[in-house]
Amino acid sequence: MNLFGAGAYDPDDMMVHPRHQAMQPVLAQLIQQLRACETVEAGFEFQRDLLDRLLEVEKDRAGFKRAAKRMRGGKGPQPGAPEPRSGRDLAEVATWRFEQDVCDRLARQLRSVGDALAWRAFGFHRPFILALCRNDSPGLMYGKAGLRAEREHVERAFKEDGAFALLHDLTNCLRIGDITVWDGVRPPRTEEIKTNPNNTKSAQLRRINQARAAVLDGGPLPGDNASELLYDLDLPLRTHLDVLREALERAATEGVYATEVPGSRSLFVIDQYGCAQQGLSSRQFDERLQQTADASLRRAGIAAGREDHNVYATTLDSTARDPLRVPWANYPLHPMACARLIGDYAVATVETSGPLLARLLQVSGLDARWVRPPGKADLRPGEVVMEIHQQERLRAVALPGGLTMTPGWTLQMGRSELDRYLIELLRPGSWVAGIKHVLATRQAWRPWPHYRDEHEIWV
Repeated sequence: MNLFGAGAYDPDDMMVHPRHQAMQPVLAQLIQQLRACETVEAGFEFQRDLLDRLLEVEKDRAGFKRAAKRMRGGKGPQPGAPEPRSGRDLAEVATWRFEQDVCDRLARQLRSVGDALAWRAFGFHRPFILALCRNDSPGLMYGKAGLRAEREHVERAFKEDGAFALLHDLTNCLRIGDITVWDGVRPPRTEEIKTNPNNTKSAQLRRINQARAAVLDGGPLPGDNASELLYDLDLPLRTHLDVLREALERAATEGVYATEVPGSRSLFVIDQYGCAQQGLSSRQFDERLQQTADASLRRAGIAAGREDHNVYATTLDSTARDPLRVPWANYPLHPMACARLIGDYAVATVETSGPLLARLLQVSGLDARWVRPPGKADLRPGEVVMEIHQQERLRAVALPGGLTMTPGWTLQMGRSELDRYLIELLRPGSWVAGIKHVLATRQAWRPWPHYRDEHEIWV
């Protein structure tokens, strides 16, 4: 069963690779260990263990990359090169490149646990993540020149001050600064660690200060657009994640499971272990997936016009790619279910109809219009999918020629907000209330909204 797109190798080969399979119980154990962390010491030890595992994977990745490069130049693998475990021909460059790709994926999986550590350390207060994610993705930690200084800073903070210091490069979601320190007295403090104190980057320090001011003082988020601001909805986050939990449990036994979700959504889950337990052939799998998905789409009322107007969000190969997403390890699921989502042994997809979503807002009294052109193309970062307009009815302005202008505000919904409605399975009432809350401010800005009480949702 090929759950991925076409590539240089059959993507299913990744799923049966011994390294990839061996990571599953490791991830489940790490998630369970993280959830048990209640002290600074426990967090310090957990981070050290996670870092050692990541560096081991990245070291092998570097070794496989070097071997592949040597072989492309007509040489053999370097002495001490890591051992491929795929059972493929060692004389083929593709074998070594495949092993490198496996390590790439495993590194992302471990970083996703680092993301979960970051969310937990920040008390699941999303504004810190929204502010500190606004940089390019960090590179490899293995071989990084400043890693030793960063590790020493982390150990010194713990041993001398009893503080917890989080390494940002251990995550995908923290991209500004090198570490954040919690001393139990002041708000979290993000720092840039330099081996040479005289070698400071003013641009990086400016972004650190911008991120801090955005969270603590209501300033603009890091970047060049001063209209991008965090916005506290002053509303509790309410979700249908219980539906996801049940769907994952059913799929673990049945292989494929689909159900409708309130708010014109359909959820379907594929579990490779469940499919194997059912003994499904490729043909049987395709048939079952088609039947269950179609039935769910009909019950959700989004089967008609699917090719032109439906959009979806999926967990497939998304681990530690989008810093705006809550890491799977923080979802209120069993650690093994989280590990399966991280490793793509379980894949969840949530689909909706754009026009029906706009109609949901219209029924709630909002002037909403789905503006995304018909078609099956994937959603692009920053793409506007819906516009919600609100007129200021008490301020009609007369214009020449007998015309009247009524000022108003238009809220544009981008891919990230739609993705959140889908993948976090927000309750429709909670989602609509949040949109109304933003519109009620009557400001020309680009808000990054966040709900309260998220610590009650995420684990």
